[in-house]
Amino acid sequence: MIPIAVLWLALAIDRWLGEPPLRWHPVVWIGRYLGWIGQRVAPPAGAPARRLAAFAGGAIAWCAGAALVLAAAGAIEAAANRMPAWAGILLAGIVLKPLLAWRMLRDEVMAVESALGRSLDEGRAQLARLVSREVSSLDAAGVRESAIESLAENLNDSLVAPLFWFVLFGLPGAALYRFANTADAMWGYRGERGGRQWEWAGKWAARADDLLSWVPARLTALLLLCGWPGRGPGGAARAVFREARLTPSPNSGWPMAAMALQLGVRLAKPGIYVLNAQGRTPAAADTARAARRAARAVLLAGLCATAALAGLTPMELR
Repeated sequence: MIPIAVLWLALAIDRWLGEPPLRWHPVVWIGRYLGWIGQRVAPPAGAPARRLAAFAGGAIAWCAGAALVLAAAGAIEAAANRMPAWAGILLAGIVLKPLLAWRMLRDEVMAVESALGRSLDEGRAQLARLVSREVSSLDAAGVRESAIESLAENLNDSLVAPLFWFVLFGLPGAALYRFANTADAMWGYRGERGGRQWEWAGKWAARADDLLSWVPARLTALLLLCGWPGRGPGGAARAVFREARLTPSPNSGWPMAAMALQLGVRLAKPGIYVLNAQGRTPAAADTARAARRAARAVLLAGLCATAALAGLTPMELR
């Protein structure tokens, strides 16, 4: 029962206290490492292309960082296991919390809607804190669509996937996933970014994140689809599969498509894809509806993780 207590303590801390200060945040530490080493493995923009060297450098740097993260998380878990139960639960729960970020995600998305209510420029500026895409040409509908897409996609990255790997491998599993996801966010670009070429230097990081997110992304879509009126499980799955294939990512399209279909809205990235093209343009109320759908998925994810940690089968749960 200890891992279950750790899980719910982390979720409770996230719900009531949110993120720790930046100087104590392990994901910030990961980002600093990736930023420092990335400047040394990715060639400068305009430099002669040396694909193999860039790929090898990125892969070695990723593996070195992953090894450090696994060692640190494993040491903390081992220390927690040697403590009295209450102390071990407290330590592990506090360490697990920064690897989950549902409250921050929800607050950032709702802040976009609030800013958009004041002016389009404020909405764009707030959205730029949340996404890496160009926002200056987006109209109000485009800003809202991007915010809802980010909510759905990051529901997997910030909560469902870390929980999935925590259930399988404890703190080291959740920590490794957050390292991989952060590395993809910072390195997984095709072309230039920040004066560096990432096409090959970031390829290992991008593929590692694709692999680790493959199952959780589909679970996130399933959690979002629970209770979809008028559709059986088969029909809902086929609809999501049809829409998810329209995106270039092997994973992010699944939760985004599920959210678009649940809300009955159109979600698009200009020039790249349109999800649920027959849906209506999202209105201001749809951002709050999306947050409520995602909150329900968070609760379901916690309950499913609890059942998995307790070793309960669906039949035993009934």
